[in-house]
Amino acid sequence: MDGETLARVGYLAIILVALGGWVMVEFRQRMGQALRMAMAWGLIFVGVMAGYGLWSDIRQDILPIQAIAADGTVEVPRAEDGHYYLTLSINGTAVPFMVDTGASGMVLAGVDAERLGIDPASLRFLGEASTANGVVRTAQVTLPTVRLGPFENRDFRAYVTEGKMDQSLLGMDYLGQFRMEFAGGKLILRQ
Repeated sequence: MDGETLARVGYLAIILVALGGWVMVEFRQRMGQALRMAMAWGLIFVGVMAGYGLWSDIRQDILPIQAIAADGTVEVPRAEDGHYYLTLSINGTAVPFMVDTGASGMVLAGVDAERLGIDPASLRFLGEASTANGVVRTAQVTLPTVRLGPFENRDFRAYVTEGKMDQSLLGMDYLGQFRMEFAGGKLILRQ
């Protein structure tokens, strides 16, 4: 054990001794109550740790994620809100998209564009797009690498909107390279 670890252990021991001393003084006539409280807090702590440990198992039910089969088929389960969500790797950065078969292009939300190193303030918003929220101005960008499992596109055209958008949209410019099938609550993409 190095000096820093020893100091931390010593510090924790001092805290435990102080806390134990306070419990002994506070509950000297009611040790049964003190033990019940300690058990309750211990069980709460164990429950929180178990929930944290199981999160990777249950998160697929809460927030479904895509699966890529050995043959390259991509299966995307339908989320609770009825939409399909895909995560693409763009220039090595994971970007979540909502599948939108009614959209023609790949549209990046401003937040995702910034994560990719695109400064929305430096873009020229010359195009327009009709959305469910009305007409928004768009700027065209080129993404050097877009990956979905084994599938890779180079120099892919996408758009950044000037307006606020909560979620990036994956339209038919990208989806059109796949054969799409909706079956059993899943979107299945094949090339």
